[in-house]
Formats: sequence, structure tokens, C-alpha cells
Amino acid sequence: MSESRPRILVPGKINQRILGRLPEMFEIMRIERADAELVTPDMADVVGIAVSGRLPVDLMDAFPHLEIVANFGVGYDGVDVTRAAARGIVVTNTPDVLTEEVADTAIGLLINTLRLLPQAEQWLRQGRWIREGAFPLSPLSLRGRKVGLFGLGRIGLAIARRLEAFGVSIAYHTRTPREGLAFAYHSSLKGLAEAVDTLIVIVPGTSSTLKAVNADVLAALGPQGVLINVGRGSTVDEAALVAALQNGIIAGAGLDVFENEPHVPEALLAFPNVSLLPHVASASVVTRNAMSDLVVDNLKAWFSTGEALTPVVETPFRRKG
Repeated sequence: MSESRPRILVPGKINQRILGRLPEMFEIMRIERADAELVTPDMADVVGIAVSGRLPVDLMDAFPHLEIVANFGVGYDGVDVTRAAARGIVVTNTPDVLTEEVADTAIGLLINTLRLLPQAEQWLRQGRWIREGAFPLSPLSLRGRKVGLFGLGRIGLAIARRLEAFGVSIAYHTRTPREGLAFAYHSSLKGLAEAVDTLIVIVPGTSSTLKAVNADVLAALGPQGVLINVGRGSTVDEAALVAALQNGIIAGAGLDVFENEPHVPEALLAFPNVSLLPHVASASVVTRNAMSDLVVDNLKAWFSTGEALTPVVETPFRRKG
């Protein structure tokens, strides 16, 4: 490795803007996918990884001189930060730059789900307005709703700010209450679901949130209940959700994320009271460019100043030497 050109590995696909900017300071090494078996001896001096999606532990461990993993996305559950921390490797993510975009999408998905706007558009496009008359009244509305937020980090707070403008009541559940907020706090997810009729999920995909939205939570939400998920698909028990929709246990759902992306259960596709998006909450050119820039800027800052711009809390390291 040249001192002036640190080598950065990019496994699999990543935003083209990252690939375009990395050569400003780095030498890029590419492999087709995040697979340790694709590492060759000439990659031994890789010191950084820019990754979008999952980074297997054995791939991270294949590089003895690895210093930094720059993750494309605010969620970094695809990177084993415990292992990274044990090795002194800093992990970065892309917070803030996608917060407002995801919050906008969450509100749009909520309104689409309640008012059936995608279905209404199809009614018009298919000529049914002319043939059959007005689109049926939507059985649900945002008016008078009680909204619960499962997760109240940067994005959750941005969603809450938008909801305030709609005049709905807002409550939340997190591991510990947030100080200085007027929103009602519930110490359990089921308790939150019992108190509201609209549940918006915006938590990371961790072992503690795995299938946290289960049959009991959905039952607590009730027959007028609506579930919105813009966090991680692993947080919702999809089988329980399908059963809840089939049996009228809840009234509808809006989902941007799924358990086994890009595969979506056929049962979900068939429900008329479900709005589905292909994981696009932050998927605008403007926001993805900002995320890409932060990935590269984290790498550049690490190797030029010895400190990353947005290290995750588990790896608050400075560069040695």
C-alpha cells in the first residue's frame, strides 16, 4: 500500500457516486459480492471497506490491516460492530442526510394506506371512473387518529414533527424515555399498541427488535389499527401480520421494508388494504448523493485527520499513529 493511496475494498454493488469519488484519494479494490472466498493475496493491505448491505465477519477478518468500515446507510445491522470494536476498527454510517427523506416517505405511506390513494389512482387510470363512477369512500382517515412511534431517534423525531402538523395525538416506545418531549411514553411495545390505533415502526434491525411486532402487538392495535413500517423488515413477524390482515385483527398496513427482500409474500400482495413500496424511503437522487458523499468523506477524514465524521457509538475511535 502506498502511503498516499490507501486501498479501499468495495464488495458488491454500491452507489456509482462513491465509485466516482473514491479515486480522489484512494485505490479501489473490487469484488463481485461480499464473500471472503473472493479475497486474493494482493488485497492483503486493504485498510478500508465501503459497503452497502451486509458485511460478513469472515470478510472483515480477511484483512489484517483493516481500519475503517464505511457503511452506506443509517442502519448498520449488516456489520458486526462488536467484532469491529474488538479489533479497533471504526464503523461509520450516514445519519442525518436521509432523515427528512425517510420521514417524508413515512407520512406519504401512512396517507396512502389510510386513504387508498394508489388504488384510487389506478381506478382513474383504468377508466373505471368513467365506467363505474366515483371511487369508493376510504373507510379510514388520518382524522382523529392516535399515532404511536416504535423508535424515536433522528428519523422518529422527524416523523413526529410532521405528525404534529396533522393534529393527531402522538405517543412512543423506546428502551428509555426521552427527556423534554410532550409525547406520551409507554414502557412496552404492547402497551403502546393498546393506547394507539396507528403504529409506525422506525427501529433498527437488531436481535432485540427481531419480530417485536408480533401477534400480541397487532391484536393490541385493534380492528381499526394500521401498521406502518419504514425501519427494517425483520422487526415485524410477517406471518402474524398476514394472519392479522386476513382475520380483520387490524385494518391495514403500509410497508417499505420486508423480511426477505426483495421477496414479498404473495398474501401481502393480494390485500386491497395494504400499501407496499420496494424499500424506497431514502431513494431519491438528492438523498442518495448525500449518503454517498458522507461514505467517501468519512474515509477521507479518517485517513487525513485521524477521525471519522460519523462513527457509530460502538466504535468511537481515533486513528493510531
